[in-house]
Amino acid sequence: MKILVNSDDSVGASLEEAARSGTWQQQMKWAIRDISELGRKLNLPESTITSIGQSVEQFSLFAPLPYLSRIEPGQTDDPLLLQVLPQAAEDISPPDFSNDPLGEQAATIDSGLLKKYRKRVLVIASGACAINCRYCFRRHFPYETSPKSDSQWEATIEKVESDESINEVILSGGDPLVLIDDKLESVFNRLNSIKHLRRIRIHTRLPVVIPQRVTDRFIEILDQSRLQVFFVVHINHPNEIDDFVAQQLGRIRTVATGLLNQSVLLKKVNDDAEVLIALSERLLDVGVLPYYLHQLDEVTGTSHFQVDVEQGRAIIKEMRAHLPGYAVPRYVKEIAGQPNKTVLA
Repeated sequence: MKILVNSDDSVGASLEEAARSGTWQQQMKWAIRDISELGRKLNLPESTITSIGQSVEQFSLFAPLPYLSRIEPGQTDDPLLLQVLPQAAEDISPPDFSNDPLGEQAATIDSGLLKKYRKRVLVIASGACAINCRYCFRRHFPYETSPKSDSQWEATIEKVESDESINEVILSGGDPLVLIDDKLESVFNRLNSIKHLRRIRIHTRLPVVIPQRVTDRFIEILDQSRLQVFFVVHINHPNEIDDFVAQQLGRIRTVATGLLNQSVLLKKVNDDAEVLIALSERLLDVGVLPYYLHQLDEVTGTSHFQVDVEQGRAIIKEMRAHLPGYAVPRYVKEIAGQPNKTVLA
């Protein structure tokens, strides 16, 4: 499997130039939503486009140009393409796969507010994403419950304020960075005012799939927070980190307390020790610490990505033989109702 390092290795100039232009909001508007257009952009065989089944109707295609610019045209097995390409296999799921395998509905204490772990609360800050990952564990989540209006946000934050056991707020989604900077600043200011909070954690894919999202204003918001800000990005393959992504992650690193990465172990994408070793090395090159490697959550429509746990353990063993301990992510699985993630290796 070819592992790219620089964006110059990936695609022709036209797509790459389009990927570097505009604001992040414009890139959201320009994202590919039509499977035929995706095929044209990436020179995919017609057979690939016509064999997707009903999957795109059940979970829409949404792929931004900056991410697509790192995919090799014409390569139907490209590891980045497989993360966004609808497939007929999504129409078939084993009986042990479900819409809510993590029990998030049971963990919901209010609209868009989940309490799964002690001292931490998770806010579904947005129902939108900058990319629709085909393995998404929240592809069936009822995002209409997430806060949207100022009054809904205030009600959510008041819930956090009323529970003094909470010392960390996790902004998730969707993707919390789909919120515009004005709204993010308002949320940060309100959270900064809660005395018992110590940390904000942001789980996001946006700086990776649309690097333009890291604006000067956003960096100022992070820098001015009285709370520690931990950033958790989501990168599954080293080819996702081109020079622009590396630059923008570097900007975040200057103001964040910690910059971490979590990946999902995905069949035909990164179920290979060589690929995951290269990912860890690339992450360290750009100042990001490998954090978690997740066993796939058993969500309806995603079973074709599943990797056997024993294979995952063998991959981690091989990684430990080639990397320092801090470069090997913890291989974990989230089990509904458990007080923490279960470490598999």
